[in-house]
Amino acid sequence: MAVHTSQSVAKAADDDVVRGRSRGTGNPPPPSRLRRALSTHWYAWTMVAPVVVVIGVIIGYPLVRGVYLSLTDANERNVARSIGVNHMPATYKFVGLDNYADALTGNQFLGTLGWTLVWTVSCVSITFVLGMALANILNRRIAGRSAYRMALILPWAIPGFVSVFAWRFLYNEDRGLLNKILSGAGIDGVPWLNDPTWAKFAVIAVNVWLGVPFMMVALLGGLQSIPSEQYEAAEMDGATAWQRFRHITLPGLRPVSTTVILLSTIWTFNMFPVIFLLTRGGPGEATQILVTQAYKFSFEISPRDFAQSSTWGVLILVLLMLFAAVYRRVLRTQGDNW
Repeated sequence: MAVHTSQSVAKAADDDVVRGRSRGTGNPPPPSRLRRALSTHWYAWTMVAPVVVVIGVIIGYPLVRGVYLSLTDANERNVARSIGVNHMPATYKFVGLDNYADALTGNQFLGTLGWTLVWTVSCVSITFVLGMALANILNRRIAGRSAYRMALILPWAIPGFVSVFAWRFLYNEDRGLLNKILSGAGIDGVPWLNDPTWAKFAVIAVNVWLGVPFMMVALLGGLQSIPSEQYEAAEMDGATAWQRFRHITLPGLRPVSTTVILLSTIWTFNMFPVIFLLTRGGPGEATQILVTQAYKFSFEISPRDFAQSSTWGVLILVLLMLFAAVYRRVLRTQGDNW
């Protein structure tokens, strides 16, 4: 009983010491985690600080400015501007979330979002399947494998706008090579870029052609990291080619696949050059995706609607962040470390 009492007294004394330190009557409390990190890794923080500042200026300021404009009614007529020597101050007003309400309840945003999702899912799915097939072919010992690799990487090496202009020439309804081939076979020419349905197929085909090299190279690197002993053991056990692909190749490519699918989805969702240079969103608004429509608000319509363009830009960012968060959560539930 005496021992128990002495232990209680000692514990109470320790508590008093801790409380005394917190009141400033004893030794100072231990440094916080941030302070310890700064004191331990001060050199790394010093090296990283300039990059953080530059990124904050280049990305942070336009982002904050865009969010602010999305809460106003700013357009070409009420922003600050100079005409000759005369300066006209800004007269736009703060409207809160009215722009977001108009966008989310209107048919234009939802209709454009629907086609953007179809465009993204179609391009990423087809690109992944073709990239997987080509990576598996080039992972085998075949004659001329290096030449095939170089030829398939070529679309990736050519500047994007050059590739799009080349495809635009191929799609020309009167002088394009594709329609000349069809005419030679006795088939009527196809209005590739003048018909809404054909235009959608056309832009998807071009984006797939541009995206397959990246997907193929990434998946080929993943295939080469899978130990060949696993395939040899499975083959000795009598596993078929499909079983080896399902139980060895797909699980082995999982870390690479999850990353390239996420990156490809974000890139395709915001793939401005293909749509803008090939169809400019036409015919009509058939191939308009969210990012090209946001551009149209700021640079093509009159008066230019900066508030609406900023609103669409913020919504695009929010949608991609939600997708990335959901995608990460799904992968974590499946055991991946993200």
